[in-house]
Amino acid sequence: MKRLLVTGGAGFIGANFIEYWQEEHPQDFIVVLDILSYAGNKANLAEALKRPNTVFVQGSINDRSLIEYLLAFYRLDTIVNFAAESHVDRSISAPEQFVETNIVGMLNVLQAARHVWIEEPLNAGKPVLPHRFHHVSTDEVFGDLGEEGEPFSEHSRYQPSNPYAATKAASDHLLNAWARTYGLNVSLSNCSNNFGRYQYPEKLMPRMITNILFERPLTVFGNGQQVRDWLYVKDHAAGIDRILGAGKTGCNYNIGGHNEQTNLQFIQLLCGLINDEFARDASLAEHYPQALSAIDGRSQQLITHVQDRPGHDVRYAINAGKISRELGFMPQHDFAAAMLDTVRWYLQHPHWFAAH
Repeated sequence: MKRLLVTGGAGFIGANFIEYWQEEHPQDFIVVLDILSYAGNKANLAEALKRPNTVFVQGSINDRSLIEYLLAFYRLDTIVNFAAESHVDRSISAPEQFVETNIVGMLNVLQAARHVWIEEPLNAGKPVLPHRFHHVSTDEVFGDLGEEGEPFSEHSRYQPSNPYAATKAASDHLLNAWARTYGLNVSLSNCSNNFGRYQYPEKLMPRMITNILFERPLTVFGNGQQVRDWLYVKDHAAGIDRILGAGKTGCNYNIGGHNEQTNLQFIQLLCGLINDEFARDASLAEHYPQALSAIDGRSQQLITHVQDRPGHDVRYAINAGKISRELGFMPQHDFAAAMLDTVRWYLQHPHWFAAH
């Protein structure tokens, strides 16, 4: 039985992780910490918080005293750190908040864990109990793979291209330094692009769906040939579960979806799925009367190419062989089926777009 602190748990990946964890480990105790910034939404946890063994606390990872209190008061033995600023475009226009959250915030969580889990027991003459700090990172820390490069492995060099990736790379380095210097038991995962329910509409998939439903241009940076590997968020949660259950302390693991798509291909696929849903379900036209292109089955005509963004990496691709070989993990969801399930969820939740 684990007692977890999940930071950033009201965000997209965090909320999906909590849903998954409750289903797979119903006996475990969870404290969710989230500041509820623009991308955090407590409504994502509406069902999760009905369970008596799940507690929500609104607060910041920059509040070290709060984290120390939560770790000690609830006797927590596991941290899963999702808390981060994560949008590349925002990091380019306003990098300061990314440094404050992704680097300084990470420092505070590490220091809190070190104090409660290691320093206090040692100062009291007690043994250090088993614990685990798992940090969720991104494949963007490895930088631009190029069109012909081999997929990123756990040994790939860190070469971040934008402020977001640079701050995530820094947080990864802090984690490893605290493990080596202070003896913190840690693990690290670098994931590819996630998709699924609850994603804030600034990200590619929900933004494109929103724009189709409101008859707005589907803006594509440059020629749209940038390649990303797409990972269903439920498979991501299962991968973290496998790491926490069987992964070696001090190790890092890549979690990928084995679904490389160009941005243009991904958007065209979304358009086709939405066109099909409008053709299948006549009530969607009543719910979204302004979605004229989708109603007519021509959403692809909304695609509009714009100037490429600065430092745009050409390709990310994950070599997830290590987690497969060592932990026996492979994504279980079919990509096309997961995409369709996600599209249907957004179409069936019009309040999601109204709220954002």
